[in-house]
Amino acid sequence: MLINEELLYQYGAVTQSLQKQEYLFHEGDVPKSYYQIIEGRVKLSHNNEEGKEFIQTILTEGQSACELLLFIDYNYPVSCVALENSTILKLSKPNFEKLLDDHPTISRDLNVFFSGRLYQKLIMLQNNASLNPEIRLKGIMSYYKSFNQSDKKYSFEIPFTRQELASFTGLRVETVIRAFKKMEVDKIVRIENRKIYY
Repeated sequence: MLINEELLYQYGAVTQSLQKQEYLFHEGDVPKSYYQIIEGRVKLSHNNEEGKEFIQTILTEGQSACELLLFIDYNYPVSCVALENSTILKLSKPNFEKLLDDHPTISRDLNVFFSGRLYQKLIMLQNNASLNPEIRLKGIMSYYKSFNQSDKKYSFEIPFTRQELASFTGLRVETVIRAFKKMEVDKIVRIENRKIYY
């Protein structure tokens, strides 16, 4: 958990429920609140001029959405939509700033979190620059597996659909499916009951 929920409540946070496919905010909106996920999953994504979706990241319990924009004067470059019914803690920007002023160690924790996100973006850029779909997919799987307790082969169940993986990597779903079949033959992944283990 990024910031203790009780502390967020002390500074005026309120609970907001999102239904699956409901937006928390849209691309172009002005950031006015800090959002932390209590339960559920949301995605940050952008649609290009052709309408193709590119997923920037998928966030789960304890993570926050686009908090870095509370420190600069830019509108959201992505939309945030619930992938399943989700519960979010919402804290106004002025109250968030007061919380950080009162608790400087939380600012350090946020810096660690920002650094992790920046690292993810650098890895994603490197891997997505490859023309090889397997390298793109291994990049995203390796990043998310790095947060797993075990680094043993096949110990990490990929928590994304093939469509989500396609949207992460800019590939077509058919290409993702073919790449996973090849990776299964090459013993890079194991597929059981349509679940992928890396």
